[in-house]
Amino acid sequence: MWKRPGKYAPRRSGGDGEVEVFVVDEQTDHAIDVARWQKLATDVLIAERVTGQSELTVIFADEATMTELNTQFMGKPSATDVLAFPIDAVEASRTPGPGALSFGPTKKPIDVHDHPLLLGDVVICPSVAARQAPSHAGCFDDEIALLLVHGILHVLGNDHDNEQSEAVMHELERAHLERLHWGHPAPVGFRHVPEVTG
Repeated sequence: MWKRPGKYAPRRSGGDGEVEVFVVDEQTDHAIDVARWQKLATDVLIAERVTGQSELTVIFADEATMTELNTQFMGKPSATDVLAFPIDAVEASRTPGPGALSFGPTKKPIDVHDHPLLLGDVVICPSVAARQAPSHAGCFDDEIALLLVHGILHVLGNDHDNEQSEAVMHELERAHLERLHWGHPAPVGFRHVPEVTG
């Protein structure tokens, strides 16, 4: 059986409902088509077999905010292009309310599938994306699409911590972009090169 790259396999099904993506543009340096990126994110989640009431948040942040987040969570004092913050495993194991873990004759066990699946957050810095686009994805639009897909795959448990997992993740990114972003094979200018860490 084929195993997805990464260190954990998060739950991919929420309670009754649909996949929801919330997109927030908290920066003013670059115009962001919120509806367009919300649709791409939703399509990627569905293609990755996320079902039921599931929620993802995508935030477009300025460089100062991204530097703060990258410093706090990754120990790197500079802005980066994308960060992913999975929630799934933590939220799936929690039960609501005080004493919810105690069971008695009148208490029913909590079924986590009755609750929304909180996937996590993807934070993208359009200013960094704009700078690296010419040598990475080719243009700003394709760079944002790549970073969005990349962040979602991280939230879903994929990683690129070795050559094999990196190759699989790049293949997934390209497949999603070709099917859901471009609608055809990748353009000539698309150069999917290893990330530059800073």
